[in-house]
Amino acid sequence: MKKRTLLTASLALMLCPPLAYAQTDARHPLTLEQLFTLADRNSKSLRPAVTGVAEAGQAVEAAQRARLPDINASLSGSFLGNGCLIDRDLGSGMKAPMPHWGNNFALEVTQVIYAGGALDGAVALSRLQAESARQTLAADRNKVRFLALGYYLDLFKQQNLLQVYDRHIELTQRTLRDMRARSAQGIMLKNDVTRYELLLAQLELTRTQLRNTLGILNHDLATTLGLPDGTVVAPDTTLLQRSLPTDDRTCWLERAQTQSPTLRQLDLATAMSRTQEKLVRSSLRPQVALVAAEHFDGPITIEVPPIDKNFNYWYVGLGVKYNLSALFKTPKSLRRQQLATRRNQEIAEDAREQTSLVIHAGYTRYREAYEQLRTREKSVELARQNYDVIAHRYANELALVTDLLDAANARLSAEVELANARIDIVYQYYKLHYLAGTLQDN
Repeated sequence: MKKRTLLTASLALMLCPPLAYAQTDARHPLTLEQLFTLADRNSKSLRPAVTGVAEAGQAVEAAQRARLPDINASLSGSFLGNGCLIDRDLGSGMKAPMPHWGNNFALEVTQVIYAGGALDGAVALSRLQAESARQTLAADRNKVRFLALGYYLDLFKQQNLLQVYDRHIELTQRTLRDMRARSAQGIMLKNDVTRYELLLAQLELTRTQLRNTLGILNHDLATTLGLPDGTVVAPDTTLLQRSLPTDDRTCWLERAQTQSPTLRQLDLATAMSRTQEKLVRSSLRPQVALVAAEHFDGPITIEVPPIDKNFNYWYVGLGVKYNLSALFKTPKSLRRQQLATRRNQEIAEDAREQTSLVIHAGYTRYREAYEQLRTREKSVELARQNYDVIAHRYANELALVTDLLDAANARLSAEVELANARIDIVYQYYKLHYLAGTLQDN
């Protein structure tokens, strides 16, 4: 009777709230908000997109400066050899002395005043590309946050599971000691002891695998967040007590259609194709520019004999340029660009449809997670009632130890499934944000 009472008390102790997962390394408590902040700040996956935004900003400035005038200056010095005057029939010739030192200086300015919309189109295209780069960064941030969240919640789940196995192992060890004592007294078969020894070995192997999984998840998460080696991330347990919104499916669809970076990128791709059409059409129009030049050359070699003096002259005028070959080349290019625009529109429409499908599925899973939570809560209630009944019967020698262990295992499993069900609600909620493209706004 005394042994039964001790075993019952041990089982009750094992079912108390779990202690923190022990680690020798420094623990780093981390809330979900801190997780997202660290992911945004330290993730190397975001750096190319950040650089891409800066690059696109410079491209806009470069396109705007294309409207400024072109200014070219040239300066050269030369040595001129003596010339030779030759008869038309090449019969005879004579030497023509020339000034030997020559100089040339030119300053030319060209200001385009009409380019058929090419300059404005280039600026508009660069701005669209800059916005696309910002949406790429938002989409990448959405992915990095969801990746870090997956590591974070998986770590949470695995720690819960490890605590369960730690308790099961200790329970099995206590049971084995009791069974060996009974076997030594001849009131229990050795085969039953061997069976529990095999169970203990399997539990210890599974615990080792869980610890390795925890180490891998912790390392992946710490690397993603840029934390020092050896840091042990401690998830925020209060996360499970948060009240999450239960907006209807229509609300999530509207968010995705208006805020998804991926859908915005596709809309921008269509807008860029239309701008490209305008640029192609601009080649069918003439270019008009103001031109001005200043020249300072010497000596004057167009006279015979040459005049050893400098000649300075300047001019201002209006230039018109038209590419005649565009009349038969541009129509094909324009048709190709129109087809590209249509293709981008079709891709965007398909993406919106696919987004609607995944939002519908994600919302269904989110609501299902609440149903699962209610089921797990009922399971825990029943498992606790069952354990109380079996423990009372065992204390009065009306149940076997195996019945008590089965009841304890059922209660522990139900409790960890309840905790994991709460974690799954959090996961499904933020997955909806990820699918809608709004996780990067949280």
